Amino acid sequence: MAHILTAVSGSEADVVPITRALISVSDKAGIVELCTYLASKNVELLSTGGTAKKLRDAGLTCIDVSDYTGSPECLDGRVKTLHPKVHGGLLGVRGNAQHEKDMADNGIGKIDITILNLYPFEATVAKGAAFEQCIENIDIGGPSMLRSTAKNHAFTTIVTSPDQYDEVKATIEEHGGTTLAMRKRFAARAFSLSASYDSAIATWFTKELGEESPVVTRVYKPEFPLKYGCNPHQKPAGISSLLNSNLPFTVLNGTPGYINLLDAANAWLLVKELREATGLAAASSFKHVSPAGAAVAVPLTDVECAAYEVTPEAAAKLTPSALAYLRARNADPMCSFGDYAAVSDIVDEDTALILKKEVSDGIVAPGYTPEALEILKSKKGGKFIVLEAKADFKPDSVEYREVYGMTFCQKRNDVVITKDHMTKNVVTKGGLSALSEDAIRDMIVASICVKYTQSNSVGFAKDGMMVGVGAGQQSRVDCVKLAGRKVTTWYLRQHSKVLGLQFKQGVKRQDRVNARVRYIEGDFTDEERTRWEAQFETVPEPLTTAEKDEFMKQATGVTISSDAFFPFRDSIDHASKVGVSYVAQPGGSVQDPQVTQCCDDYGMVMSFTSVRLFHH
Repeated sequence: MAHILTAVSGSEADVVPITRALISVSDKAGIVELCTYLASKNVELLSTGGTAKKLRDAGLTCIDVSDYTGSPECLDGRVKTLHPKVHGGLLGVRGNAQHEKDMADNGIGKIDITILNLYPFEATVAKGAAFEQCIENIDIGGPSMLRSTAKNHAFTTIVTSPDQYDEVKATIEEHGGTTLAMRKRFAARAFSLSASYDSAIATWFTKELGEESPVVTRVYKPEFPLKYGCNPHQKPAGISSLLNSNLPFTVLNGTPGYINLLDAANAWLLVKELREATGLAAASSFKHVSPAGAAVAVPLTDVECAAYEVTPEAAAKLTPSALAYLRARNADPMCSFGDYAAVSDIVDEDTALILKKEVSDGIVAPGYTPEALEILKSKKGGKFIVLEAKADFKPDSVEYREVYGMTFCQKRNDVVITKDHMTKNVVTKGGLSALSEDAIRDMIVASICVKYTQSNSVGFAKDGMMVGVGAGQQSRVDCVKLAGRKVTTWYLRQHSKVLGLQFKQGVKRQDRVNARVRYIEGDFTDEERTRWEAQFETVPEPLTTAEKDEFMKQATGVTISSDAFFPFRDSIDHASKVGVSYVAQPGGSVQDPQVTQCCDDYGMVMSFTSVRLFHH
């Protein structure tokens, strides 16, 4: 059994003044400013190599570690700081008689603070460097100094990131040294960094050998707390980033919640991929981690303008971003109530003004004009959430999730849906020549939409916008029925009787939206009908089943995409009732011939994409 060491006692101090600092950083951001501050407090600076040169170039006096130890750097710099005068100065317990004597006998001075970051091993691997170069970028001296300093945090301070520099200066300024509470926090972060660093090396090394990694260590840095998780009783809750990585968004306004951020992540990826796949500005409207609507910038018809409460003249002047969001929001405006929006392009004043009049929780986009940002920041009494997506953010290729004591990992679903998926395997009569460019665009829109919809899912698209999304059903045909009902509602919102509804003055926008949908559905209770009728100048005549059926006969040109294969023809039979002309699905079912024949029976064009898009 291993021998367990007993604690070494020494003096106790909350505030430790800083008299000597050891600095060795690969990331030199902010280091000159920090060391200038330390020098102004008469702190002696010890440093190595490139760090020492940068400090001297800035006019600062520093002592080379090799001069301090009396031992030159050797072995191509592999040995610089591995010396008793360094580690003794870091590990010596202050106020311990034996330690104080050993240090005096061996000429070891106390080092009060270590400022370092480690060789960029992961960045070297990411660049595809050769095995030998990656090995050379495994830091030895850095982790050794890190652990020595962190272990002796009762007396020494370990600083491992430029984002800690301001706190170091502020604490010294206020207290005359570093506090024990800060030293403990910094030590904990340092040990987390060490664990993450060693895990990255172990994972890479075993992969190079073609073996499974014996351990995976993922270290998280808490970024900000959340009010609660999915529900108010789920506390605590918070957002963290991977250590040494950034979050994908910057919060410009408001306080995002747990579900807000889940919506933002999925909504942003959806519009980003739509933009890349179609070349058009894209927008989405998310609720509970599935899209209520999504669209690209395609001009509106006059009838659509009337249904969406915008004049043709105003619609013609809309910017692409505004047009895309107007379409996305009007796919299913009842479900979009209180949505989280995403826009692929810079949000301009037009887009902000559309959002201003809608009930919405927040938005994510790559940027905002000053005018748009001011409009959005004033929404919801200043609580509207505005996130800016970081263009340079690159997620890890493997993602992890913890559920009930199990950690799941998988390669991120980074498949890029393109035109090729829609055109390489058209299996119905007429082949590729039966597909128009507009149909291909709608296939792409619908397929990217279901990629970010809770499975099972299907989506219907027309004219560059989703017109019905069926999410989270156990049966695929139920997805089709659910989404198909939304398609029918979308079409019937353009019926002359619906467009002609005469609302009383003062009826709110969302109440008008809801009233139109209930008029189309028509299944009122007596109590509900009384309150519904009170919204109108004149009580409307019912929209009869016969009128609905007659109007829906004109439905055509709709695309349906499914996140997995259709196991039976029943989904296609139902889709035929809402004007489906085009079908995109992965294929791969034993029933593919039956489903293909069904499409031919209805004159539909079907493409097998060969890509399943389950999302959970």
